[in-house]
Amino acid sequence: MDKNIVVLGSTGSIGTQTLEIVRAQGGLNVVALAAGKNVALMEAQAREFKPELVVMYDENAAEELKIKLADTKIKVISGMEGLVEAVTLPEAEIVVTALVGMIGIRPTIEAIKAKKTIALANKETLVCAGHIIMPLAKEMGVSILPVDSEHSAIFQSLNGENSKTLDKILLTASGGPFRGKSYEELKTMTVEKALNHPNWSMGQKVTIDSASLVNKGLEVMEAKWLFDVEKDQIQVLVHPQSIVHSMVQYTDGAVIAQLGVPDMKLPIQYALFYPDRKPMYNNRVDFFKLKELTFFEPDIETFKGLKFAYNALERGGNIPTVFNASNEVAVRRFLNREISFTNIYDIIEKAMDTIPFLANPSFEEILETEEQVLKLV
Repeated sequence: MDKNIVVLGSTGSIGTQTLEIVRAQGGLNVVALAAGKNVALMEAQAREFKPELVVMYDENAAEELKIKLADTKIKVISGMEGLVEAVTLPEAEIVVTALVGMIGIRPTIEAIKAKKTIALANKETLVCAGHIIMPLAKEMGVSILPVDSEHSAIFQSLNGENSKTLDKILLTASGGPFRGKSYEELKTMTVEKALNHPNWSMGQKVTIDSASLVNKGLEVMEAKWLFDVEKDQIQVLVHPQSIVHSMVQYTDGAVIAQLGVPDMKLPIQYALFYPDRKPMYNNRVDFFKLKELTFFEPDIETFKGLKFAYNALERGGNIPTVFNASNEVAVRRFLNREISFTNIYDIIEKAMDTIPFLANPSFEEILETEEQVLKLV
């Protein structure tokens, strides 16, 4: 029996790889696709996978797509209401949340209310609204399966173990393209150099976040909510080979790790077919060629993104939203060549020092916090 899935962010990096798995594996039926405004790619996806519903968040893009798909029976709609309609389709079973940004939060909330399994790839969902999402998922009996490589590794390393015996999460980071550089050297790093990740193929935003270690900071925040641990139970290790995707240390000192080649398809596929494992080919670690696995302590004074993230997690409330939103603005400006690489840290620090603190923000207050950040920076 095929599983019916909805893919939010189908034209992005995670979304396209999700559809590659659908194409290669079978056993999955796409009932809805959603994206921002990439009409050409969405048209191709819609014609191949024949979903009943397609959503373009951009209204003009939706109108253009309607014309292009006029010869089909596929329904095309737009905006946030369109995303909510997609995730609450009665026949949908799994929702892959791979939208980038705050727009991913509300559809995830509505999908949980509709008792859909969540394959989570949208960072903002837990970074900004973990205090809303996790209690709601527990109340509705909904599984949240991590798609992120590191969190999938932790999830797999916890399988079959008593969660009460978890001592520490060992979250690995490649160190990005600038590992080992000084702060003075970071000031001169270009967009091209920042996008030249040594191990992973990802979207531009995530690649820049990897270079600044902001991405690892966001993952620390996600891990806190996903695995119900405290800040001090999450330790980041720089692991340049990106073979150990993360580890779990237990109270008796045992460490269980998940290893594999740096390929996002494995954690995506694991979430889609959980608890089953499906064959994947051409993705094996050759330990004889690898020769060594090395680990280093992160330099959080140079790569301040991780330092600021731990601070945001400790303060809690709406400060993780401030951290995330200010970073989004800063990365956009860096990619547009308006600021230097280290200015990313300056913008985040200014926002975290300025925006008023809210202890237990509602979803609406999270959005208001984001607006405050946009006006400030």
